[in-house]
Amino acid sequence: MQFKSFAEFYPYYLAEHANPKCRAMHYIGSSLVLAVLAFVLITQQWWGLVLVPVIGYGFAWLGHFVFEHNKPATFKYPAYSLLGDWVMYGQFLQRLVGLKRQSS
Repeated sequence: MQFKSFAEFYPYYLAEHANPKCRAMHYIGSSLVLAVLAFVLITQQWWGLVLVPVIGYGFAWLGHFVFEHNKPATFKYPAYSLLGDWVMYGQFLQRLVGLKRQSS
């Protein structure tokens, strides 16, 4: 498949992440990536940057292989896939904030 834009790619990306456990693995990986980046910035322990792709891709790929049973989109569409990870994560956080507001 060829995609002309991220907007065209994103529905495909979401379909490749239909399993909630796979998405959860992505969210865990993305959260840990942000934590590692904060650690690196605060402590200036630059070696920590090596952990970013290991953690980010490790959790995501584990989710695909164990729960989704498909190949990560990263292998064919690396840039769109990386953007898709963060858009999906942002939407997840927006839903969390919305749920929190509803329960207040």
